Amino acid sequence: MSISHQCQLLDLNRSSYYYEPATETHENLILMRLIDEEYTEDPTYGRRRMTGYLRRQGFQVNPKRVRRLMQLMGIEAVYQKPNLSKRHPEHQVYPYLLRNYVIEKPFQVWSTDITYIRMANGFVYLTAVIDWFSRYVLSWRLSNTLDLGFCVEALQEALKQGTPDIFNTDQGVQYTSKEFTGILADAEIKISMDGKGRALDNIFVERLWRTVKYEHIYLYEYPCVSSLHKGLEKFFYRYNNKRLHQSLGYCPPCEVHFGTQKMFMG
Repeated sequence: MSISHQCQLLDLNRSSYYYEPATETHENLILMRLIDEEYTEDPTYGRRRMTGYLRRQGFQVNPKRVRRLMQLMGIEAVYQKPNLSKRHPEHQVYPYLLRNYVIEKPFQVWSTDITYIRMANGFVYLTAVIDWFSRYVLSWRLSNTLDLGFCVEALQEALKQGTPDIFNTDQGVQYTSKEFTGILADAEIKISMDGKGRALDNIFVERLWRTVKYEHIYLYEYPCVSSLHKGLEKFFYRYNNKRLHQSLGYCPPCEVHFGTQKMFMG
Protein backbone atom coordinates (compact mmCIF):
# COMPACT_ATOMS: atom_id res chain seq x y z
CA MET A 1 0.00 0.00 0.00
CA SER A 2 1.43 3.38 -0.97
CA ILE A 3 2.24 6.02 1.65
CA SER A 4 -0.29 8.34 0.00
CA HIS A 5 -3.06 5.73 0.30
CA GLN A 6 -2.10 4.96 3.91
CA CYS A 7 -2.35 8.65 4.80
CA GLN A 8 -5.72 8.89 3.06
CA LEU A 9 -7.10 5.94 5.04
CA LEU A 10 -5.80 7.45 8.31
CA ASP A 11 -7.09 10.93 7.41
CA LEU A 12 -3.49 12.00 7.96
CA ASN A 13 -2.01 14.95 6.11
CA ARG A 14 0.77 13.47 3.97
CA SER A 15 3.32 15.95 5.26
CA SER A 16 2.60 14.71 8.79
CA TYR A 17 3.74 11.22 7.79
CA TYR A 18 7.24 12.57 7.28
CA TYR A 19 7.29 14.68 10.43
CA GLU A 20 10.20 14.13 12.74
CA PRO A 21 9.68 15.23 16.34
CA ALA A 22 11.35 18.48 17.32
CA THR A 23 14.39 17.62 19.43
CA GLU A 24 16.62 18.93 22.20
CA THR A 25 19.53 17.39 24.07
CA HIS A 26 18.77 14.19 25.96
CA GLU A 27 18.99 15.94 29.34
CA ASN A 28 16.78 18.81 28.20
CA LEU A 29 14.14 16.34 27.00
CA ILE A 30 14.18 14.76 30.47
CA LEU A 31 13.80 18.20 32.04
CA MET A 32 10.94 19.04 29.69
CA ARG A 33 9.15 15.82 30.63
CA LEU A 34 9.39 16.73 34.31
CA ILE A 35 8.33 20.32 33.63
CA ASP A 36 5.34 19.14 31.60
CA GLU A 37 4.18 16.72 34.29
CA GLU A 38 4.60 19.23 37.13
CA TYR A 39 2.98 22.04 35.16
CA THR A 40 0.02 19.86 34.19
CA GLU A 41 -0.40 19.04 37.89
CA ASP A 42 0.11 22.64 39.06
CA PRO A 43 0.06 25.38 36.38
CA THR A 44 1.01 28.08 38.90
CA TYR A 45 4.68 27.06 38.72
CA GLY A 46 6.88 29.77 37.23
CA ARG A 47 10.55 29.43 36.33
CA ARG A 48 11.80 30.00 39.89
CA ARG A 49 9.54 27.40 41.50
CA MET A 50 10.13 25.04 38.59
CA THR A 51 13.89 25.50 39.01
CA GLY A 52 13.54 24.59 42.68
CA TYR A 53 11.46 21.56 41.79
CA LEU A 54 14.01 20.31 39.25
CA ARG A 55 16.87 20.82 41.69
CA ARG A 56 15.02 18.68 44.22
CA GLN A 57 14.90 15.98 41.54
CA GLY A 58 18.70 16.07 41.39
CA PHE A 59 19.29 18.33 38.37
CA GLN A 60 21.75 21.21 38.55
CA VAL A 61 19.82 23.82 36.57
CA ASN A 62 19.61 27.58 36.68
CA PRO A 63 16.51 29.76 36.12
CA LYS A 64 17.76 30.95 32.72
CA ARG A 65 17.83 27.40 31.35
CA VAL A 66 14.46 26.56 32.85
CA ARG A 67 12.94 29.73 31.39
CA ARG A 68 14.21 28.83 27.90
CA LEU A 69 12.72 25.34 28.11
CA MET A 70 9.41 26.63 29.42
CA GLN A 71 9.28 29.17 26.58
CA LEU A 72 10.01 26.40 24.08
CA MET A 73 7.14 24.40 25.56
CA GLY A 74 4.87 27.44 25.64
CA ILE A 75 4.43 27.45 29.41
CA GLU A 76 3.90 30.70 31.25
CA ALA A 77 2.82 30.48 34.87
CA VAL A 78 1.65 34.07 35.17
CA TYR A 79 -1.31 33.21 32.95
CA GLN A 80 -1.66 29.66 34.31
CA LYS A 81 -1.99 28.23 30.82
CA PRO A 82 0.09 27.22 27.81
CA ASN A 83 1.07 30.34 25.86
CA LEU A 84 2.26 28.63 22.72
CA SER A 85 1.94 31.59 20.40
CA LYS A 86 2.41 35.32 20.65
CA ARG A 87 0.07 37.89 19.14
CA HIS A 88 1.30 39.67 16.02
CA PRO A 89 1.23 43.45 16.69
CA GLU A 90 -0.49 44.12 13.34
CA HIS A 91 -3.18 41.46 13.70
CA GLN A 92 -6.67 42.37 14.89
CA VAL A 93 -7.74 41.21 18.34
CA TYR A 94 -11.41 40.52 19.00
CA PRO A 95 -13.25 40.94 22.32
CA TYR A 96 -14.16 38.02 24.57
CA LEU A 97 -17.87 37.30 23.99
CA LEU A 98 -18.52 34.48 26.44
CA ARG A 99 -18.57 36.13 29.85
CA ASN A 100 -21.99 35.32 31.38
CA TYR A 101 -22.98 33.72 28.07
CA VAL A 102 -25.43 30.82 28.53
CA ILE A 103 -24.57 27.76 26.44
CA GLU A 104 -27.59 25.50 25.96
CA LYS A 105 -26.88 23.36 22.89
CA PRO A 106 -24.17 22.10 20.53
CA PHE A 107 -22.86 24.39 17.79
CA GLN A 108 -23.23 27.49 19.95
CA VAL A 109 -19.55 27.79 20.90
CA TRP A 110 -16.45 26.08 19.60
CA SER A 111 -12.88 26.77 20.64
CA THR A 112 -9.33 25.69 19.89
CA ASP A 113 -5.85 25.76 21.41
CA ILE A 114 -2.37 24.21 21.13
CA THR A 115 -0.47 22.05 23.61
CA TYR A 116 2.98 20.44 23.90
CA ILE A 117 3.08 16.64 23.45
CA ARG A 118 6.16 14.69 24.51
CA MET A 119 7.48 11.67 22.64
CA ALA A 120 10.18 9.08 23.28
CA ASN A 121 12.86 11.19 21.60
CA GLY A 122 11.42 14.64 21.09
CA PHE A 123 8.13 16.48 21.05
CA VAL A 124 5.39 17.83 18.79
CA TYR A 125 2.42 20.16 19.16
CA LEU A 126 -1.26 19.20 19.17
CA THR A 127 -4.21 21.40 18.28
CA ALA A 128 -7.90 20.51 18.56
CA VAL A 129 -11.33 22.06 18.03
CA ILE A 130 -13.94 21.29 20.69
CA ASP A 131 -17.65 22.00 21.14
CA TRP A 132 -18.19 23.66 24.53
CA PHE A 133 -21.63 22.22 25.21
CA SER A 134 -20.98 18.57 24.35
CA ARG A 135 -17.17 18.49 24.88
CA TYR A 136 -17.06 16.71 21.51
CA VAL A 137 -13.68 16.95 19.75
CA LEU A 138 -14.52 17.93 16.19
CA SER A 139 -11.00 17.80 14.78
CA TRP A 140 -7.32 17.69 15.70
CA ARG A 141 -3.90 17.95 14.06
CA LEU A 142 -0.24 17.41 14.94
CA SER A 143 2.78 19.48 13.92
CA ASN A 144 6.45 19.70 14.83
CA THR A 145 6.34 23.47 14.47
CA LEU A 146 3.99 26.20 15.62
CA ASP A 147 3.12 27.28 12.11
CA LEU A 148 -0.33 28.39 11.00
CA GLY A 149 -0.98 25.44 8.70
CA PHE A 150 -2.04 22.75 11.16
CA CYS A 151 -4.37 25.17 12.95
CA VAL A 152 -6.09 26.07 9.69
CA GLU A 153 -6.38 22.38 8.72
CA ALA A 154 -8.08 21.58 12.04
CA LEU A 155 -10.47 24.51 11.62
CA GLN A 156 -11.39 23.54 8.06
CA GLU A 157 -12.04 19.93 9.06
CA ALA A 158 -14.29 21.03 11.93
CA LEU A 159 -16.29 23.36 9.68
CA LYS A 160 -17.14 20.45 7.38
CA GLN A 161 -19.40 19.29 10.24
CA GLY A 162 -21.29 22.57 10.59
CA THR A 163 -20.77 26.09 11.88
CA PRO A 164 -20.98 27.42 15.44
CA ASP A 165 -22.43 30.76 16.47
CA ILE A 166 -19.17 31.76 18.19
CA PHE A 167 -15.59 30.54 17.81
CA ASN A 168 -13.23 31.26 20.71
CA THR A 169 -9.41 31.30 20.68
CA ASP A 170 -6.52 32.90 22.50
CA GLN A 171 -4.65 35.89 21.08
CA GLY A 172 -1.88 33.82 19.49
CA VAL A 173 -0.47 34.80 16.12
CA GLN A 174 -2.06 31.75 14.48
CA TYR A 175 -5.55 32.74 15.57
CA THR A 176 -5.30 36.49 14.98
CA SER A 177 -3.94 35.94 11.46
CA LYS A 178 -6.06 37.14 8.56
CA GLU A 179 -6.11 33.64 7.10
CA PHE A 180 -7.61 32.09 10.25
CA THR A 181 -10.06 34.91 11.12
CA GLY A 182 -10.96 35.27 7.44
CA ILE A 183 -12.26 31.69 7.33
CA LEU A 184 -14.47 32.40 10.34
CA ALA A 185 -15.67 35.73 8.96
CA ASP A 186 -16.52 34.19 5.58
CA ALA A 187 -18.65 31.61 7.40
CA GLU A 188 -20.38 34.44 9.35
CA ILE A 189 -19.13 33.08 12.68
CA LYS A 190 -18.65 35.53 15.54
CA ILE A 191 -15.03 35.65 16.70
CA SER A 192 -14.20 35.67 20.42
CA MET A 193 -10.73 35.83 21.94
CA ASP A 194 -9.54 35.20 25.49
CA GLY A 195 -8.74 38.24 27.56
CA LYS A 196 -4.99 38.62 27.99
CA GLY A 197 -3.88 36.77 31.10
CA ARG A 198 -7.22 35.02 31.67
CA ALA A 199 -6.51 31.31 32.01
CA LEU A 200 -10.15 30.28 32.46
CA ASP A 201 -11.52 31.89 29.29
CA ASN A 202 -10.83 28.68 27.35
CA ILE A 203 -11.29 26.26 30.24
CA PHE A 204 -12.84 23.36 28.29
CA VAL A 205 -9.81 22.99 26.03
CA GLU A 206 -7.53 23.21 29.07
CA ARG A 207 -9.46 20.32 30.66
CA LEU A 208 -9.15 18.37 27.43
CA TRP A 209 -5.36 18.73 27.47
CA ARG A 210 -5.19 17.39 31.02
CA THR A 211 -7.29 14.39 30.02
CA VAL A 212 -5.19 13.69 26.92
CA LYS A 213 -1.96 13.77 28.93
CA TYR A 214 -3.05 11.91 32.07
CA GLU A 215 -5.09 9.24 30.30
CA HIS A 216 -2.87 8.67 27.27
CA ILE A 217 0.36 10.57 26.61
CA TYR A 218 1.94 9.86 30.01
CA LEU A 219 1.15 6.15 29.62
CA TYR A 220 2.98 5.60 26.33
CA GLU A 221 6.35 6.22 24.70
CA TYR A 222 5.70 6.92 21.04
CA PRO A 223 8.82 6.59 18.86
CA CYS A 224 7.55 8.45 15.79
CA VAL A 225 4.81 10.86 14.76
CA SER A 226 2.91 8.30 12.69
CA SER A 227 2.57 5.95 15.69
CA LEU A 228 1.57 8.89 17.90
CA HIS A 229 -1.09 9.83 15.36
CA LYS A 230 -2.52 6.31 15.39
CA GLY A 231 -2.54 6.29 19.19
CA LEU A 232 -4.29 9.66 19.41
CA GLU A 233 -6.78 8.57 16.78
CA LYS A 234 -7.81 5.68 19.04
CA PHE A 235 -7.84 7.94 22.10
CA PHE A 236 -10.06 10.61 20.55
CA TYR A 237 -12.43 7.96 19.21
CA ARG A 238 -12.81 6.61 22.74
CA TYR A 239 -13.02 10.11 24.21
CA ASN A 240 -15.84 11.10 21.86
CA ASN A 241 -17.78 7.84 21.74
CA LYS A 242 -17.14 5.83 24.90
CA ARG A 243 -15.62 7.92 27.71
CA LEU A 244 -18.31 8.92 30.23
CA HIS A 245 -18.16 12.52 31.43
CA GLN A 246 -19.49 13.43 34.84
CA SER A 247 -20.40 16.93 33.62
CA LEU A 248 -22.51 15.34 30.86
CA GLY A 249 -24.53 13.17 33.22
CA TYR A 250 -22.17 10.24 32.64
CA CYS A 251 -22.80 10.20 28.90
CA PRO A 252 -20.14 10.23 26.17
CA PRO A 253 -19.80 13.47 24.17
CA CYS A 254 -21.19 11.94 20.96
CA GLU A 255 -24.58 11.23 22.55
CA VAL A 256 -24.87 14.78 23.83
CA HIS A 257 -23.47 16.35 20.67
CA PHE A 258 -25.61 14.53 18.14
CA GLY A 259 -28.60 13.70 20.32
CA THR A 260 -29.04 17.25 21.58
CA GLN A 261 -28.38 18.62 18.10
CA LYS A 262 -31.23 16.53 16.68
CA MET A 263 -33.52 17.65 19.50
CA PHE A 264 -32.93 21.34 18.76
CA MET A 265 -33.26 20.76 15.02
CA GLY A 266 -36.61 19.08 15.59
